[in-house]
Amino acid sequence: MSEKKEQWGSRWGFIMASIGMAIGTGNIWRFPRVAAKNGGGPFLIAWTIALFVWAIPLLMGELVMGKKTGLGTIGAFRDFVGKKFTWMGTWITVVCLGIMFYYSVVMGWCVKYFTLAVTGTFSSGIDTETTAAIWNTFTTSPPQTIFFHLLSMAIAGFIIYRGVTGGIEKVCKVMIPTLFVLLGLAVVRALTLPGALQGLEYLFSPKFEMLTEPTIWLEAFTQAAWSTGAGWGFMITYAVYTSHKEDIAGNAMIMGMGDHIGALVAGMTVLPAIFALSPTLEFAQDALSSGNTGLTFIYLAQLFTKMPMGNVLAAVFFLAMSIAALSSLLPMMEVGVRNFMDTGMDRKKSTLVVIIGGFILGVPSAYSLNFLDNQDWVWGIGLLVSGLFVAFALMKYGVEKARTQDINHKWTDFNVGKWWNVFIYLFPVFFIWVTGWWVMQAISWYPGNWWAPFEVFSVGTIIFQFAIVLILAFLTNDWLAGKIGKGKYGLELSSDIPAEK
Repeated sequence: MSEKKEQWGSRWGFIMASIGMAIGTGNIWRFPRVAAKNGGGPFLIAWTIALFVWAIPLLMGELVMGKKTGLGTIGAFRDFVGKKFTWMGTWITVVCLGIMFYYSVVMGWCVKYFTLAVTGTFSSGIDTETTAAIWNTFTTSPPQTIFFHLLSMAIAGFIIYRGVTGGIEKVCKVMIPTLFVLLGLAVVRALTLPGALQGLEYLFSPKFEMLTEPTIWLEAFTQAAWSTGAGWGFMITYAVYTSHKEDIAGNAMIMGMGDHIGALVAGMTVLPAIFALSPTLEFAQDALSSGNTGLTFIYLAQLFTKMPMGNVLAAVFFLAMSIAALSSLLPMMEVGVRNFMDTGMDRKKSTLVVIIGGFILGVPSAYSLNFLDNQDWVWGIGLLVSGLFVAFALMKYGVEKARTQDINHKWTDFNVGKWWNVFIYLFPVFFIWVTGWWVMQAISWYPGNWWAPFEVFSVGTIIFQFAIVLILAFLTNDWLAGKIGKGKYGLELSSDIPAEK
């Protein structure tokens, strides 16, 4: 390797960065909508179960791989599973970067709306037609959307450029506590509105009879997988910078619960505000079913205007969204940077390559909402494939070996039982269940045209883009396996890696 590996300055910094990785815009603008759509309380129950049977076990597995190999996603699969499986690491890298290309556009939306709130755009008296017009004007103005996409890439790139301790860790130590303070201010204000309790009742009412509906469970597992960052390769990458004494189980639990709390606070802000400030119950229900972009950028922007000091709260809310987006954009960028560094390139050059490439490849999503929706659809399902690959890697390495030797080491705060093994082995079942449901849904949307590769939400577009990535990953397998430098143990095959004592 061309340079000494960096390391987190403290466990607190690593945890803050990891929680920031998990808490993104999906917690604030996706979770409330999905929870409301699925009955509130029953979704919370299913979502919490999904956290412990899918997300946290997968986060532990990623931490094992990164900590064990000391390499990014591509090298980690080469060393942890075997040279011929390097392509799986390439897949995870491409999926993560594919999401990064349009995620920076979403961060740009948040930054734009923060500037609108600060300049007093959301003044008293405007209605949803006005806020819809603001949204439509902005999203159909490529010079604006591309500029804010560039701004987002530049901000994240500057932080990554400064390294792990001087950049990511330093910023996250400030950003994540600030994010929770801002969300706390927003939830307190929302809950003090007349009629807000109706929103809380909707969110937390258990409605146990609804737990028999498969859709609720499928949506819950989807939210848990996307929201926590499980399967993205984030934790493989961040674990590279941890010490051999790092507590894998404890850190994964903290990450998962931190993400859970962040989403709940967001839900306790959005739903009560919508119920309290809507003129009728029907209006509230329409807002909740409007879709994630509409809910946040059209309805909430208008509802803020009905509050005393609404502009201030709007600024607080969209600043929180911007911070949440940035804290998730950082690890996406770091996944790419770490893999370039593993080939011998230094951090500065690697960062510049990712910034420039990310900006150029993100322009289509900034230009077209349809293109962005397509990428979100394709690579969102790609994440589930990534999770399956991590589970496969653990099975090939030895699930029991990983649990007893790598997770339950002498520095851990508590030992993980065999429940972890069970859930890892169940991953293929979860994958078939969730992905199969998605495919059937997509076919029903395009009954005579499901195979079309250029439809926004078709099965054909998934197959087409997956095929391109898989072919490239297979063709470059041996080249990348040789290009990536030596890992933590200076070895290349999983069978040669000694167990940590």
